[in-house]
Amino acid sequence: MTETLAQNWYMTQRQLKAIVRQPAYLVMMLVQPAIWLFLFGNLFKKVVELGGFGTTTYLDYLVPGIVVMSALSSSMWAGMGTLEEIERGTLNRFLTTPVSRGALMNANVVQNGVSTALQSVIIVLFGKLGGADYPGGVTGLLVLILASVLLGAIFGALSNAMGMLVRQRESIIGVNTFLMLPLTFLSTAFMAPAQMPGWMQAIADWNPVNWAMVAGRSAMADSPDWGLVLSRGGGLLVLTVVAVWLSTRTFRSYQKSV
Repeated sequence: MTETLAQNWYMTQRQLKAIVRQPAYLVMMLVQPAIWLFLFGNLFKKVVELGGFGTTTYLDYLVPGIVVMSALSSSMWAGMGTLEEIERGTLNRFLTTPVSRGALMNANVVQNGVSTALQSVIIVLFGKLGGADYPGGVTGLLVLILASVLLGAIFGALSNAMGMLVRQRESIIGVNTFLMLPLTFLSTAFMAPAQMPGWMQAIADWNPVNWAMVAGRSAMADSPDWGLVLSRGGGLLVLTVVAVWLSTRTFRSYQKSV
């Protein structure tokens, strides 16, 4: 177990160092959340008057949506990193080492989780500077960050699996472009469930992106609904295990084909 953890940490460090060497990416991590909060916060700020948001300030409702949306948008591109490793031959060279295959496959998922957690904290801080209130305190914020990390792990692992199966950048770009906005807007990211058409509410109930938002918002409320938090969080955890397992299986298929 200790050896496995050490291997996972080594491979994750390798991914993190690659991110640190990309200052443009780090700048975007800081700037993009502020842009989303500013644009959506001002565009939709009056919709809170329609009711059903559970708050009188739209920014309070928006912050968890932006946190989860950012986690989704960054994690769905994990497969591109996997493809780059294949094209450079780096992945094949690692196959000759005793490094755990799980560590090889999921290091970028763990790296994405670290990046997601950091970006989530930045968004929460920006929201606070903008006047957002978090009645659930530190516990509620931790639940929101954990939910976003789990969601990122799900889509990051699935993106890795797709990269292993299709091995084409265009396919990953096409699938991500097709899914990203529908997954976001078929959730409560920007609109209260009471203001959504019935069919959209029904889809949102089965949308894991919405599970992360519901878990985060419930935990951040003045009187948290912990049953709702545990049910949605538990669903995300189960999907994470399944996605990581599937990702590892596709790696084994790749290994046999080399």
